[in-house]
Amino acid sequence: MEANTNTEDYPQEIDEQLTAFDFSLCSIKTMMEKLMSMPRNDLLQKLDPLDQAKLDLMSAYTLNSLFWMYLVTQGVNPREHGIKQELERIRTYMNRVKEITDKKKAARLDKGAAARFVRNALYDTEEKNSRTKAGARKAAHSTSDSPQSKRPKRR
Repeated sequence: MEANTNTEDYPQEIDEQLTAFDFSLCSIKTMMEKLMSMPRNDLLQKLDPLDQAKLDLMSAYTLNSLFWMYLVTQGVNPREHGIKQELERIRTYMNRVKEITDKKKAARLDKGAAARFVRNALYDTEEKNSRTKAGARKAAHSTSDSPQSKRPKRR
């Protein structure tokens, strides 16, 4: 909206809302011009499939939101129009993509590493020492019980 617009055409109470609406439309126009300046095929080739889906959903949601705003400016109730169902459908797909993204980012558990961490955290050095001493005693005891060689001793 121009700064010198005559505000007598509409109530003063909605001046801030109209100014904010105008600012939002200018922002959208700037973003859309950047998006439209590059050929869509070139843009899609640079993206992985998940980012391509995000771009397509963002584009569809933006266009449908703009149409929603157009209907409001024309005095049509968009809640009674088919655009509401379309926006809900797009939101459903956006939530699916978000779930996939969250699953990708989620930490994965390495069971082997976790088992080693737990085993080493529960490791007791005194228990280890008592086991090795018991093992040494058992080995010494088993060698003394073993039969001696058949050769006679030389004197």
